[in-house]
Amino acid sequence: MTVSDEAMRESILRKAKESAQTIEALFAAEADKLAACARALATAFDAGATLYVVGNGGSAADAMHVAVEFMHPVIARRPAIRALALPADPTLMSAIANDQDFSMAWAHSLRMHARRGDVLLGLSTSGQSSSVNRALAAGRELGTINVGFSGKDGGRMVAQCDHVFIVPSFAIHRIQEAHVALLHVLWDMIHVARGEEDITG
Repeated sequence: MTVSDEAMRESILRKAKESAQTIEALFAAEADKLAACARALATAFDAGATLYVVGNGGSAADAMHVAVEFMHPVIARRPAIRALALPADPTLMSAIANDQDFSMAWAHSLRMHARRGDVLLGLSTSGQSSSVNRALAAGRELGTINVGFSGKDGGRMVAQCDHVFIVPSFAIHRIQEAHVALLHVLWDMIHVARGEEDITG
């Protein structure tokens, strides 16, 4: 059955509205927690912390996006912050997955890199990813500051994080869209918390 142009237009506008409403609901509920997280991470980065980011699939791509934002700020006058997306090393990831278990991929890598006081950001649309949660558990042992981006009901991730942000949706695309907005605003607020100019736009 051929879908009419009007039906296509209505579907597009409905999805765009759902996305905007989901993002607005997230920030309305979490603004105070986001400010507290930004201040805590600003203090950590001022002390020399490194940011490590983990995720699988689309969240692995978002993890690499996070690292680029921190390492190569697109806004002038914002200094770089040291960051590493662990999914960006497919050789090590595949070696661990082959010789041990994929669920240990990020935990093993984190133990090689991270130190007490570093920051670990885990992304999982359900909060149930075993590899992400094992990394967060390893971070707990190492003394990292754990931040989680999740959706649905937050999943097992909630218990492993010092700061967790749960997108109020069960739709994967809406959760991923909100995660991108969340990472941009958190990045921005970390710089503001460090005393840098609050740049609009």
